[in-house]
This record gives sequence, C-alpha cells and structure tokens, in this order.
Amino acid sequence: MAIKYKRILLKLSGESLMGSQEYGIEPSMLQYYAEQIKELIDQGVEVAVVIGGGNIFRGLQASKSGIERVQGDYMGMLATVINGMALQSALEGLGVFTRLVSAIKMDQIAEPYIRRRAVRHLEKGRVVIFSGGTGNPYFTTDSAAALRASEIDADVILKGTRVDGIYSADPEKDPSATKFDHLTFTNVIRLGLGVMDMTAFTICKENNIPIVVFDINNRENLGRIILGEKVGTLVEA
Repeated sequence: MAIKYKRILLKLSGESLMGSQEYGIEPSMLQYYAEQIKELIDQGVEVAVVIGGGNIFRGLQASKSGIERVQGDYMGMLATVINGMALQSALEGLGVFTRLVSAIKMDQIAEPYIRRRAVRHLEKGRVVIFSGGTGNPYFTTDSAAALRASEIDADVILKGTRVDGIYSADPEKDPSATKFDHLTFTNVIRLGLGVMDMTAFTICKENNIPIVVFDINNRENLGRIILGEKVGTLVEA
C-alpha cells in the first residue's frame, strides 16, 4: 500500500515515558517508542518528534511550590531537552540517525532551531527531535508541535495518547463517554475538547494541518495511520 503521510510530526507526552513509574523515564517505554519510530523510518517516512516534559517537571504545577510561572515554564522546557536526549540515545542505539534541536540555545547538547536546516535533516532521513518547546513561556508543547509542524510543512500531526481517540469526556473517568471518529477544528474548539490546547488547534486550523489522536500503546497503530487506515480520531478542516 502507498504511504499517505510522507512527513509526520509525532507528539508524545512526557508522561508516556514514565511507564508504571510515578515520574522519570522507564527504559522499556523509551525503547518501545524508538522501535516504533525506526519502523517508520524504514518505510521511508520523514519523522519529527516533539516530547513533553511532564514526567520530569510541569511548569503549571510550579506555582504550588512557590516558583514563579515564567521560571517554572523554562524549567519545563529543560525537561523536554532531557527527554529528547534520552530518545536520541535510544534511536541511535538502533542505528537511526537523529538530530536533537532546541529552541533554547545550548550548543554542547543540541542544535539551535533553524527551519531550513531541520527540513534538510528530514529530507536526509534523520529523525529530528524538537525540544525546548517554543522557547517562550506560556506555551505548551502541544503549541510547539503545531508550530513546528507548520514550519516544516508536515502532512499530519500524530498525537499519541493512552486512549484510542477523542471522546466526549475522559473515558478513564466516564464510562458513558462516546468516541468521535472524525471532527472538524471548529467542532473541537466549540465543544471544548481538551486533547490539545486551543492555541495548538488554532495553529493547525489556520495552516490546514490534520491531527490524528490515537492509542500509542497499540503497536500496530502508527503503521496503519501512515497507510491511511482509519485509526483513532481524525481532526481536520
């Protein structure tokens, strides 16, 4: 079958790296995601990745510990760099060429974000891991994913979650929640469905980038999505 999405941006939460732990990085989960990404590269898909930092630090929770919001957001950005370094190491252990790119300048660890250079890496078959969020406080990694996907002209954003799509309510808390197979950006915003923040949805809507929300823990899903099969929930204009 022909590949439907040639260039993707995969959005992973920091929590997805925790596994059964309360915080930190579970090595088996890191390996799991690295192997899935390698399978996409082997099929000729160009892959960019944005990872959150919630497994290490959340900026929004910083205020509870007396840390100023802006300072807390920068700490969260640094957490995404740590996760990016971990994923980079796991991918290179599988023989996958990668580039870790940071929105915050840290020359010894990562490349600075330069759009044309990032696109060139993708064209050469390297996995580009975007870290440091947008480089600005008050923006989530969802917004960073939408922004980078727009800049690199990605065909789709694939948002991996613990559930198999977007529901009318949290299915882990409300057993009567109903799943949506297809939504428009307008409906997502109108219904206030909080899978990605509204800034991210707005960026995707304005730049006509579809989003697929799916269960990342089902190993077959990524491969099926790339081929255009209906998996999870598709959000588009």
